[in-house]
Amino acid sequence: MMKKVFAEIVNIGDEILYGQITNTNVQWLSTELDKIGVKVVRHSTVADEEAPILQILAEAASRADLILITGGLGPTKDDITKKTLAKYFDTELVINETILAHITAFFEARGREMNESNRLQAAMPAACTPIFNRLGTAPGMWFEQNGKVFVSMPGVPKEMEILMEDSILAKIQAFFQTPVIHHKVIHTIGIGESMLADAIADWEDSLPPHIKLAYLPNWGQVRLRLTGMGEDKEKLVEEVHAEMHKVLPLIDKYVFGFDNDELEAVLGETLAAQGKTIATAESCTGGYLAHLFTKVPKSSRYFMGGAVVYSNQAKIDQLGVLPETIDEHGAVSEATIREMAMRVREVFKTDIGLASSGIAGPDGGTPEKPVGTIWIGYADGKEVFTKKLLLTQDRLINIRMTANILLDTLRRKLKEMY
Repeated sequence: MMKKVFAEIVNIGDEILYGQITNTNVQWLSTELDKIGVKVVRHSTVADEEAPILQILAEAASRADLILITGGLGPTKDDITKKTLAKYFDTELVINETILAHITAFFEARGREMNESNRLQAAMPAACTPIFNRLGTAPGMWFEQNGKVFVSMPGVPKEMEILMEDSILAKIQAFFQTPVIHHKVIHTIGIGESMLADAIADWEDSLPPHIKLAYLPNWGQVRLRLTGMGEDKEKLVEEVHAEMHKVLPLIDKYVFGFDNDELEAVLGETLAAQGKTIATAESCTGGYLAHLFTKVPKSSRYFMGGAVVYSNQAKIDQLGVLPETIDEHGAVSEATIREMAMRVREVFKTDIGLASSGIAGPDGGTPEKPVGTIWIGYADGKEVFTKKLLLTQDRLINIRMTANILLDTLRRKLKEMY
């Protein structure tokens, strides 16, 4: 087995620490490093100050083989990364003529005047190998010291990504001879993480040492990620897929897709394949369920429309829910959700209707119907299915969980139709 390669990502910038920008670089870098078999062990963010930068570089070198640095390479005085790196590597800044020619041409092509600050962007630590930046004026820098690699890149996401894709990823692979990593993701819904773990415990215990399993829960779904590491890509893919096919019979009724599949897209394809159409009537989910359907390209093949009927009067006027039903049972009730699911089918002339009505929170609950009390409904002309949910005190969680449970209800019903 090849030696594992560990990386640390260091982001430099006060604007990140102040919360003024979202640090998207760290997610992108972690994803790309994973693809080439490099394991990220830590993310660090430091201010634009020499002392903390020097400290974090020393710490990172003590625990990682590869240190990727972003930020602080601009032309202004607060961008001190180059000077600090020169100090760390006990070297000096020298003008790189090739980089200077690129920066000069960059400004000339745009009809702009290059000032001294721009010219100094061509000043590089003598100990580094410059990395050409075809999008901007700040080059990347590659350092090697005691078997470790340090790479400094601009903080601008697109420039950093281009540098990585153009040359840095290949240089990392060549330097470290990185292992092969292969992931396979199984998407499940309708079963909790602990119950899922119990169902596949024996299989998980029998996994070979070079194949690991991770549980990734999110909004009522649980992703199972199988990760294999080795030297032979083809063999590794076969081994991971073999393990996947061993576990599928144990959890088949909860599985809806693999890898990048999304539940709403998978259901859309099933609806289209069966020639079924659907509409939604939403109160507490406020259109979120319709959003999930319509964010999928070509969803007009099966999604005919939705009604956000937030008030009692809207339920009566737009769907035709009987006033006496609401008066007698309330808007959050089995009787009302039953009518909502049935009526939305009629309004939009669809095969299936889905409905939600509840108390999303954080207030509005009563002792009889506390926050998190939600009714969902499904109707298809032959059957009306309703279910009472008792969820959380958090409004956003309740909205998303309700939508996911409705989608899972639809998934189960569509499987019965085959």
